[in-house]
Amino acid sequence: MSSIANIFWFLFAGLWMALGWIFVGLVWCITIVGIPIGTECFKFASFVAFPFGKTIVYSGGGVSFLMNLLWLIFGGLEMALGNVLNGLALCVTIIGIPLGLQCFKFAKLALMPFGAQVVSAR
Repeated sequence: MSSIANIFWFLFAGLWMALGWIFVGLVWCITIVGIPIGTECFKFASFVAFPFGKTIVYSGGGVSFLMNLLWLIFGGLEMALGNVLNGLALCVTIIGIPLGLQCFKFAKLALMPFGAQVVSAR
């Protein structure tokens, strides 16, 4: 089931959302200081492309909080807003509701990516 869901996801939302994470990661990697943030973006781009069968576990500490604060100021709010709008558009149809709910999950990830880990749902 998750393979079919991942294919539909990639076609209707995953490709564009992954490209957004890659673009933001490239922008962060322009500076040496931003490389750790850019590598996190690349990690989440692969997750956003094919999310079904995986889940996000949040943990972290003071460093994660500071990195999330920087992230919110320099790109996180825009990505979260884009995910919410994409989720609302997908939830208009009954078939798109599971895909829209994934977008809302990614909106939370776009607000707090540091301290988040991608794990298998099985």
